[in-house]
Amino acid sequence: MFTAGLGTARNSPREYGSHWGGFGDRYGTRLSGVATSNAIQAAMGALWGEDPRYFRATGQPFKGRIKNVVVMTFAARQPDGDLAPAYARHVGNVGGNFLSNAWRADSHSGVGDAFRRAALGIAGKMGSNAFAEFWPSIRKHLFHRK
Repeated sequence: MFTAGLGTARNSPREYGSHWGGFGDRYGTRLSGVATSNAIQAAMGALWGEDPRYFRATGQPFKGRIKNVVVMTFAARQPDGDLAPAYARHVGNVGGNFLSNAWRADSHSGVGDAFRRAALGIAGKMGSNAFAEFWPSIRKHLFHRK
């Protein structure tokens, strides 16, 4: 909803307009793109045995936890427990963004637009990992009871 609201406020893409209908178009386009990417990732990951979950680095120093956030953005656990490149995640991210060009506004459906969205997807995954890594520790310190 945030990106649809931001796009509506900026009227980008212009084809959708800066009204509730435009917000709905942006939200629907974003939702369908994310669903497509996730479906590709789930299917490929199931075939290849990748575990898409984030595993925290509890007990590690701050630097080790930051490293874990970055590594787990690009890697996934395999059936044997080892880390390997998260091919399904990246195929889903890039493939879903290129596939979604088919139903996006013409001004936002180019190759560069798809790569930009894929890069934002990687950044979003890293942000999600950072939240999963640090929020439990932050919450414990902020909301502890005496």
